[in-house]
Amino acid sequence: MKPIRVLIIDDSAIVRKVLSQELANFPDIEVVGTAPNPYVGRDKIVSLEPDVITLDIEMPRMDGITFLRKLMKYHPLPVVVVSALTPRGSAMSLEALEIGAVDVVPKPGGSYTVGDISQELAQKIRIAARANVRGRMEERQGEAETYAPSASLKETSNKVIAIGASTGGTEALKKILTRMPPNAPGIVVVQHMPANFTTAFAKRLDDACAVKVKEAEDNDSVTPGRVLIAPGNYHMILRRSGARYYVEVKDGPMVHHQRPSVDILFRSTARYAGANAVGVILTGMGADGAQGLLEMRQAGARTLGQDEESCVVYGMPKEAARLGAVEKELPLNAIAEEILRMVQ
Repeated sequence: MKPIRVLIIDDSAIVRKVLSQELANFPDIEVVGTAPNPYVGRDKIVSLEPDVITLDIEMPRMDGITFLRKLMKYHPLPVVVVSALTPRGSAMSLEALEIGAVDVVPKPGGSYTVGDISQELAQKIRIAARANVRGRMEERQGEAETYAPSASLKETSNKVIAIGASTGGTEALKKILTRMPPNAPGIVVVQHMPANFTTAFAKRLDDACAVKVKEAEDNDSVTPGRVLIAPGNYHMILRRSGARYYVEVKDGPMVHHQRPSVDILFRSTARYAGANAVGVILTGMGADGAQGLLEMRQAGARTLGQDEESCVVYGMPKEAARLGAVEKELPLNAIAEEILRMVQ
């Protein structure tokens, strides 16, 4: 099997050197070139034909966001953003994901060492190499980006919607949540994301949605019209006290190499919400959430999976379907309406 050809675009010579050295340790990945800015990167894309690009977004002359817009319009390629863990870096990374980047990893520095990110970056490069980037861009060009909320629900009491997603999930979640009416049942979400990025992600969704979206805190209530996003690097567990649903946010070992884990959320939802829940598994690599969704279905919950054609990576939904956890598989554009139909 041929190695994945990677081009590194970063204005820091040190970062280019470090990433090149670290990725050289993986026999299935070949760094075919580096570039100090998008202008050089553009020429090297043409001459080297990389499979995946790693992209810094805070660069002089042309920032990574501007470059990414041009790339996705004229020459779509899988891109993994390597971003600083700052409020500005988080916001720009989310914008990059909206434009078409496959995933984001934190830059070395602070609490994140080179060793911390090398395995993660290698894995995300492997996932990106398999991502349906061109199909995703063609779908966007062919549809109007309208996010009108669906009609209000007649009933919402004691219902919970649990959603899990990974690679490609930020935009999938936006498409679903912007279609939720203000009185939608309480929604709990695990999106695989680095720590410190989920705060900006929740704020971005809150600005776009009729429902209220926030990064979850320990003991937050799950109520109609509210969406709780699991914070990066913490598990989120659904609990119930009488008629009140709430979440517990806690540390703990990784599950399927993830924290937060979709399985942790889904299993607790199966236990405490049972038939009063709807479980949804979206685009992403791996098996996180499959077993938990099966437990939800066995407990009487309704369950949905995103179909292969609309996924950036058809991994998590595929594994859930293989286990028999998915009651109905649908394209992304149809999932919000089906959730609302199910909770009624």
